[in-house]
Amino acid sequence: MTATIDAPVRMSAAPLDALSRLESEAIHIMREVAGEFDRPVILFSGGKDSTLLLHLAVKAFWPAPVPFPLLHVDTGHNLPEVLEFRDLVVAKHELRLVVANVQDWIDDGRLSERPDGTRNPLQTVPLLDTIAEHRFDAVFGGGRRDEERARAKERIFSLRNAFGQWDPRRQRPELWNLYNGRHRAGEHVRVFPLSNWTELDVWRYIAREGIELPTIYYAHEREVFQRDGMWLTRGPWGGPRDGETVLRTMVRYRTVGDGSCTGAIESTASTLDDVIAEVSASRLTERGATRADDRLSEAAMEDRKREGYF
Repeated sequence: MTATIDAPVRMSAAPLDALSRLESEAIHIMREVAGEFDRPVILFSGGKDSTLLLHLAVKAFWPAPVPFPLLHVDTGHNLPEVLEFRDLVVAKHELRLVVANVQDWIDDGRLSERPDGTRNPLQTVPLLDTIAEHRFDAVFGGGRRDEERARAKERIFSLRNAFGQWDPRRQRPELWNLYNGRHRAGEHVRVFPLSNWTELDVWRYIAREGIELPTIYYAHEREVFQRDGMWLTRGPWGGPRDGETVLRTMVRYRTVGDGSCTGAIESTASTLDDVIAEVSASRLTERGATRADDRLSEAAMEDRKREGYF
C-alpha cells in the first residue's frame, strides 16, 4: 500500500470589498507615518473628510489613543454648527486641539483683510507659521484626487520645502505602497490617506461606519442669497449686497470652508441614503460646485498649493 501525503490546506481570506480596501490602505498610511515621523498632526476642519480621517486614526491605533493632535486653521468665518461639532469631537476622543486663528494674524499686522472679504486664501500663512512653531514634520490632510485637477497631481506623501511650498516636479515615485518620508530640517511632508477615495466612497463609508457629521451636510431650512451661481448664507463675512435677495429655502452643504466663499446647494437630501443618491447623480465635485475660491483662475488651487495651502 502506497502512503499518501495530503496536500496542505490553503487558508485564504475573503476578498475585501472596495471600501475595506480603501480603509486598509488609509490605515496602513497612518501607521507608516507614526513609524517614520516624530511630530505628525491631523488638519481638522470639522468637515466630512477630516472627520473621516480622524475616524480612521481611531481605528488604526485602537485601543491606544490617537497619537496625533489636531490642527484647525480657523478663519473666523466658520459656520457655528461646524465649530460646535469640532469641539464635541475633540472632547469625545480627548484629543489635543491646536487652533490657528486667522484673526490673530490680522490683528498683529501679519495679514490684511482682502477687498472681497474672503479669508480662505489667508489660511496659508497661519498654517505654515503654526507648523513651524510646533515643529510638525508630517501633516495629514483630507484632500482627494477626484476633487480638483491640482490635487489629482499630488502624491500620498507630498514633500514641502522649508518655506512650506509644493513643487510638482520634486514629487517622488510611490511604487508598491512604499512611501518615502525623508526630509531635511525645516521641511515637512503633507500626507493624504484619502487620495484614492471619491466623494461617493466617502459617503458610503460614512454610512457603513455610522460616522456623525455636522448637521449642515444634510438638508435644512436656511436664509441664503445667490452670488456667482451659489447660495451663500449671512455671516460676519458680509452680505447680502445690494440687489441680492435673501430667501429661506432647503439647502445643504457638500463641503466645509470659509463662509464667504463656500456655497450651499438646494437639496431635500436629509438622510444618508438621500445624500448618497444625490452624490451618485452629480457630475460636479463638491469643490467645483460650491467653492468660489477655486473659480478665481484655471490654476487657482495649484497656485495656492505652491504657496503652502492645503
